[in-house]
Amino acid sequence: MTIYLTELDTNNLEFPSPFEALDDPNGLLAFGGDLSPKRILKAYSQGIFPWYGPGEPILWWSPAPRALFYPKTFKPAKSLKKFQKKHKYKVSINQATDKVIHLCSALRPAEETWLNKDMQISYIELAQQKQCHSVEVWQNDKLIGGLYGLIQGHVFCGESMFSTQTNASKIALWYFCQHFSEFGGQIIDCQVMNPHLESLGAIEVDREEFLDSLLQLQRNKLKDGCFTPQWLEVSPA
Repeated sequence: MTIYLTELDTNNLEFPSPFEALDDPNGLLAFGGDLSPKRILKAYSQGIFPWYGPGEPILWWSPAPRALFYPKTFKPAKSLKKFQKKHKYKVSINQATDKVIHLCSALRPAEETWLNKDMQISYIELAQQKQCHSVEVWQNDKLIGGLYGLIQGHVFCGESMFSTQTNASKIALWYFCQHFSEFGGQIIDCQVMNPHLESLGAIEVDREEFLDSLLQLQRNKLKDGCFTPQWLEVSPA
């Protein structure tokens, strides 16, 4: 079977419509281009993201359905609350973004990770532009978990998470959901469902529903201070 894909021009930031994405493989939309911050931001504004493996060209995706969390209604499991009460992991925001990005890559086998050096460089540059943000989980002074992603108004486009100790990434998500919601955030995009996300309560929505929400919510501004480097707390309820 022949697959026809749009090849992106390095001198043009335009993408084909997300609705032109293939059904098999699910969401594959285009290839080529580059990983410049401008192109990545353009992609995310349309619900498109890069993902490719070793030896492949840059591939761009817009899968259907889309996995996401609604921060306002996110509820951690009672066992997770009990665990955190006992272990008292500390949670911060934007205090070690470079390290979170590196660890999200380093803790996966080289043949499995899509987060290669070029991708890391691009997201770190976006962090320097205050477009990419991280949540960190600490045990004493050791970084043991976290997540990172890009912001599009009231939508946080989650990219990856890692954990070296039990429940660390779950606690990062729990604390961030409450924090993000308090500042006006309404959706955390997780791209594609997997068993881990499903166990945390992620849901799937149609591509069209997600893109309609993204178009509306990316125009909205969060309350000031959401991504100022800080320590996060959650209400005991």
